[in-house]
Amino acid sequence: MSRRWLWSLALPLAAAVVIAAGCAVNPVTGRREISLVSTSQELKIGEEGYKAVLEEYGRYDDPALQAYVEGVGQKVAKASHLPDLAWHFTVLDDPTVNAFAMPGGYIYVTRGILAHLNSEAQLAGVLGHEIGHVTHRHTAERITQQQLFGLGLGLASAFSESFRRYGGVAEQALGLLFLKYSRTDESEADELGVAYATRAGYDPREVPATYAMLKRVSDKAGQRLPGFLSTHPDPGDREVRTAQLARAAVAGKSGLIVSHDGYVQRLDDVVYGADPRQGYFLADQYYHPTMGFQMAFPAGWKRQDTRSAVLAAGPEDAAAMQLSLAKAEAQSPGAFVAQLSARGTFAATEGGSESVGGYAGWVGRVQVARQGQPPATLAAAFIRQAEGRMFQLLGRSKQRGDADEAKIFASVRSFRPLTDPARIAVKPDRVRVAKLTTAGRFDTAIARLGATAADLEDNTILNDVESGETLPAGALVKYIVEARPR
Repeated sequence: MSRRWLWSLALPLAAAVVIAAGCAVNPVTGRREISLVSTSQELKIGEEGYKAVLEEYGRYDDPALQAYVEGVGQKVAKASHLPDLAWHFTVLDDPTVNAFAMPGGYIYVTRGILAHLNSEAQLAGVLGHEIGHVTHRHTAERITQQQLFGLGLGLASAFSESFRRYGGVAEQALGLLFLKYSRTDESEADELGVAYATRAGYDPREVPATYAMLKRVSDKAGQRLPGFLSTHPDPGDREVRTAQLARAAVAGKSGLIVSHDGYVQRLDDVVYGADPRQGYFLADQYYHPTMGFQMAFPAGWKRQDTRSAVLAAGPEDAAAMQLSLAKAEAQSPGAFVAQLSARGTFAATEGGSESVGGYAGWVGRVQVARQGQPPATLAAAFIRQAEGRMFQLLGRSKQRGDADEAKIFASVRSFRPLTDPARIAVKPDRVRVAKLTTAGRFDTAIARLGATAADLEDNTILNDVESGETLPAGALVKYIVEARPR
């Protein structure tokens, strides 16, 4: 089939959608653009997405830091093309080096990226970049483009659409986290970020160092891009480009804010890396001190521990399982399964009530419908661990009764209370801030402060220095204090 014939079909279809679509004025360019997403829809996506993001990632529990980021964000937003929009700035309890925006003025930064920045001006630049994606309506543009050409937008599910955790709008909002901006989008957001930060009174010459830091984080991870870069594809040497933009922006200006020390001081005691209080692995054993349970996962399986779920996959992804919370209100596990069957969530069930680690549970297999495909059979368990807290464990393998399914059921039945005080009283690593009393090499200085040699590279990246660099007396340095179990 020729490409020309394909386009002859696609263009009339796209034209029909365009006729049905509305037009919206881009706040930055002032031009009217074809858009399948109205400004009211953007607000709805952002509002519903806010709830889903907090449930998925968690809000970082530091009111002072939250208020500080909110203050800087509002200052930069007032200098944007949408100064009257109800902007929202949230610090997420996530260790990745990440920042992202959702339509309607919802901006998120992780504690991970905050720990790696070194001035208030850098923070203003990051927030300005994300504000730029909102003001230029980049998300609406990408959604429109995908819908026009039939690409769709949504979250992939390892199991079934029947187990989506959020409503349609919230699900779509979370799906936006996987949306890739174009090179043009990124260049526009870079330009707007520099412009907004400068208009708000910040020195944009701090911005390029952010991209240098992101590259170092990426290089250390062994080509595994951190969150910020995975959702913000680099169009080239953005450090060089933002440096050029910054030089032009500051021409004829003076008194611009940097605030290195004031910013760094606010990072003292910020959690660094994964927080074991929200769950951690030691070998194949998983412990969750906050919720008070533990369980064993199959040996050798790959694992991912997020705020909302723990996922594990066998070799070559032939089998997988997921542990998460179910919205079961006060029902018993058996009653909850019966309710899901009555709703049509389960086409069939096979199993029964049993005690799991001393908790009331239901263990068996369930059949769930799949759009356009035969029903899928999943290993399943529902465990009432506490009042108002029901755990849901779902697993799939190549076929019923195989060795992988046996491993899933063994893992399910290993669920039990966490009672070991040593496993409960864990603490996370934290960032500490100290003032150097004498001049000297960075690596020597932080060693005197108690930093370990194993964290030397992390500490150099945190401070945007090299290990042998000489720092003056009175300089503020950040360093990691290890506490989490390894």
